Amino acid sequence: MTVLTEGRRPYLSRRGVLSGVAVSALVGLAACGKKEETAEPPATPDGPPKGSLEWAVAGPWRAQDRWRDGARHPMETLRFFGLQPRMTVVEFWPGSGWYTEILAPYLAEGNGHYIAAGYQTGAGADPAQVQLMGAFQQRFANDRKLYGEIELTAFGPTSGPVAPVGTADLVLFMRTIHAWMAAGIAEKAFADAWAALRPGGILGVEQHRLGPEDDQDPVAANGYVQDAFVKQLAAEAGFAFVAESEINANETDTKDHPFGVDTLPPVRLTAPRGSPPDPGFDRTKYEEIGESDRMTLKFRKPE
Repeated sequence: MTVLTEGRRPYLSRRGVLSGVAVSALVGLAACGKKEETAEPPATPDGPPKGSLEWAVAGPWRAQDRWRDGARHPMETLRFFGLQPRMTVVEFWPGSGWYTEILAPYLAEGNGHYIAAGYQTGAGADPAQVQLMGAFQQRFANDRKLYGEIELTAFGPTSGPVAPVGTADLVLFMRTIHAWMAAGIAEKAFADAWAALRPGGILGVEQHRLGPEDDQDPVAANGYVQDAFVKQLAAEAGFAFVAESEINANETDTKDHPFGVDTLPPVRLTAPRGSPPDPGFDRTKYEEIGESDRMTLKFRKPE
């Protein structure tokens, strides 16, 4: 386990208070008919209060990623899951860190704890995943003042606990279940999340959504998964379903794309994965659709 240290802690500010002598003096001046000067109102700081979720989402360090906020709705999604600043949050397979750059600063300012359960990078690991994990570590280790203490663990076919048993308040599966189905480790993901969560803890799921009329591919080759199948996996692991939101729905997604969900933004495949891009592929239809239709589900580990 690697720990990125030097997390920033919240601080307290002190406000000036007029003494009793000062107050008496002001009253005396008023009684003598002298004009009392009115204090200037405090300046309003630019932007949301530091440490708020609004602050973390609007942060200038997200300049290259905020263009996707209109499709991914991070503020609404995290509020739906019940994120609070002092929580211990585990995100499975955070990828390049799209949500990390929101969660890590927010939790660092709130005295919470962020755990990134990344790809398992031992013998036989996917080289692309190994490279991505290296880039992730380098990116978030380079600004510990902003991102605070990030604990890096691993999730994969033979990985151990992603967090100490029963310590997490919130576990996040963000558009990853289809990949675990392809790898045969979807059930393990739910079991590992159950083990990490405290009683009453929340599992939040965002996943590309297959239509209920379509047959579920056991390996989810096109990236889409049925809502009912995700709920079944959660129930088999012991979770209780809490609520479902349409925050990340997209009714224009026809879900029949030639290269699966990755035909759509932001991946934008123009040829099968592993093949050279096709410069003649017409992307007009897929750009108009935008990002995928996604379920947003909330589960609880019973008390």
